[in-house]
This record gives sequence, C-alpha cells and structure tokens, in this order.
Amino acid sequence: MAFLDAVARRGDRAVVSDLVVAETYFALQYHYNVPKSEAIAALRRLFQDGEIESTGVAPTVLALGRLASARPGLVDRLIHGGYLEGDGGMATFEKAAEKLDSVEVL
Repeated sequence: MAFLDAVARRGDRAVVSDLVVAETYFALQYHYNVPKSEAIAALRRLFQDGEIESTGVAPTVLALGRLASARPGLVDRLIHGGYLEGDGGMATFEKAAEKLDSVEVL
C-alpha cells in the first residue's frame, strides 16, 4: 500500500490502537457484511508482517483461537486486555466476562 510505503520511507511507524481495531471489526461486519471469522482473520493479517504496530493488546487477543464464536468476544477481550495491561481489574455488566481473569461482573 502506498501510504505504508511512504511511512516506511520517512522512517516513521504506522500505529493502530485497540479502539481502531474494534471499530474496524464492527465496520467490516455491519457495513460490509464480512463474517466475524473473516474480519478477525483480516485483522490478524494487519499485524503479521510488522509493518503496522499496535498500541495495545490487539495482536495478543487476535491470536486467540475460536475468537469468532468466543464469549466474551473480541471487543470485550480488547477492553479486558487493556485493563490488565494497566495492572488493573475490570468491572462489567457482561456476564460472559466472568470467564476472564481479574473481572468482577456487576
């Protein structure tokens, strides 16, 4: 892609936040009718060659198996991972999140 080539030539880095990953995931599904499994596969590829870096936990979360059918899903796991990265826990109303470490379901 021309944009990424230009970024590399300047010696800059292309960086994507977990929020952008979440928004892209929803846009692929709801605006472009891409199935969850294909959206997740595309997002995995985004980080595979190292040309694009993550500011958060997206590459780790995207590496999980069966993520398209996982409960909690991708976005909840991104949120959870962000809290854990900050040495905190997470409080949520999402009952499926009780499967994750350091979560209090309200």
